[in-house]
Amino acid sequence: MVLLHVLFEHAAGYALFAVREVEEISLLLPQVEESVLTVGKFHNVVKLVAFSPFRSAQSALENINAISEGILHEDLRLLLETSMPAKKKKALLGVADAKLGAAILEELGYQCQTGGVVAEILRGIRLHFHALVKGLTAQSASKAQLGLGHSYSRAKVKFNVNRVDNMIIQSISLLDQLDKDINTFSMRVREWYGYHFPELIKIVSENYTYCRLAKFIGNRRELSEESLEGLEEIVMDGAKAQAILEASRSSMGMDISPLDLINIESFSSRVISLSEYRKGLQEYLRSKMSQVAPSLSALIGEVVGARLISHAGSLTNLAKYPASTVQILGAEKALFRALKTRGNTPKYGLIFHSTFIGRAAAKNKGRISRYLANKCTIASRIDCFSEVPTSVFGDKLREQVEERLAFYETGQPPRKNLEVMKEAVVEASEVVAEVKRKQEKKEKKRKKREKRRLEALAAAAEEAENSVLEVEENDIEPKKKKKKKKQQEEEEPEPEQNGLEEPLPKKKRKVALEADGEEEEEKKKKKKKKKVKAQDSEEED
Repeated sequence: MVLLHVLFEHAAGYALFAVREVEEISLLLPQVEESVLTVGKFHNVVKLVAFSPFRSAQSALENINAISEGILHEDLRLLLETSMPAKKKKALLGVADAKLGAAILEELGYQCQTGGVVAEILRGIRLHFHALVKGLTAQSASKAQLGLGHSYSRAKVKFNVNRVDNMIIQSISLLDQLDKDINTFSMRVREWYGYHFPELIKIVSENYTYCRLAKFIGNRRELSEESLEGLEEIVMDGAKAQAILEASRSSMGMDISPLDLINIESFSSRVISLSEYRKGLQEYLRSKMSQVAPSLSALIGEVVGARLISHAGSLTNLAKYPASTVQILGAEKALFRALKTRGNTPKYGLIFHSTFIGRAAAKNKGRISRYLANKCTIASRIDCFSEVPTSVFGDKLREQVEERLAFYETGQPPRKNLEVMKEAVVEASEVVAEVKRKQEKKEKKRKKREKRRLEALAAAAEEAENSVLEVEENDIEPKKKKKKKKQQEEEEPEPEQNGLEEPLPKKKRKVALEADGEEEEEKKKKKKKKKVKAQDSEEED
């Protein structure tokens, strides 16, 4: 009889269950589905053989990463080796993931089963896991699941900020949208300002320059020789500036009100600001491509490389594509139409915008597009999977495409791929070593700055503590003096009560003395007044 064991991976650890009555269960699948709903019935179906809890959150994260990639972790190997039956032929292990089952079969030799009854039993274990394992509550199980879910998601989302291909996708999409909008708005400015100055459209064909001129000129009747210098600055051509001046004098356009001119100038300034923003966005895209995919941008250009990444969804997806897919990437409609109508399939998609295909002869366009797609695939894989991406391989691959193009035109044999790649590896290793050396220097400087900052903070904290202690000591000393004075006053013997008043405190004594002094002065003044009165009476007599 075959012994069926079921492996269940939980956030708290690995659990191994033995399934009772395997043959009956395999025959009675609906009964298994019913028994899953109640714990009592399900206890009769499965029995816990072993439970191996994870040591820490980091260990749990390592194990779940290994399971998601279909790798047998050492913790799981130890559990299976110690808890599974010794006779491997009679043991059957039920697992949820077929990849993990293949890894267990390859490394430990246990036959693994997925789906069917195993899936139903795993569903029941997942539902009643906290009741099947002693000491585990539903609350602690949910906490473990939540914590592991957060850490697993965080680890999956983590990436190098400087190598974000999402920013490239958004930038190229915005760039394409801006091109459409600027063209539409420029046509609106041409049509609107054309009523007033129709001859300007024939002289200036470029949209950005036309909008700048419309804003600068305003009313054509006010244009004079003094404005010639400003026109030359915008047009960058003296002859064109003179032609604009002459055309303004003999223009067939209608007169326009100042209010209409204000609106035209306002709209022109908006179009100008959009055009300037587009230039800044293109510079930003160029810098991001040099960071994320330097080889691809060196080979095929920043804009075409960004469009390939955007169409594929990410740089990783583009690296996974074969060269045949990259060749027709962007021409899916034409491909499926050709397959439906049994016509000729397209030779190129987005890579048609590369300069190489434009330079090739009509008969060689298909060949050069196939060769270029091959090199683009190599460049994208180098950019995606290299630790320190450099443009060395992209430059070498570009040289190879140039040589192949020359070979198609002149018959000059190109260099072998092996020789070129050897040169590229040597140069790339030198560049990478230099980059790493610079990064190490930056890291050392950063650590020194951090150390100084921490030392300064520690010194400031010590000074603050010392100042606090000094203030506390200064506060304690006067308190001690006051206490001593109070003790001395209490220790002084009280005067005997022989009918005299009790001695007054210092402040009251001072007040009493001042009052006595005032009374004596008043008495003296009264005596003087009496003497003066007596003398006056004597004189009268």
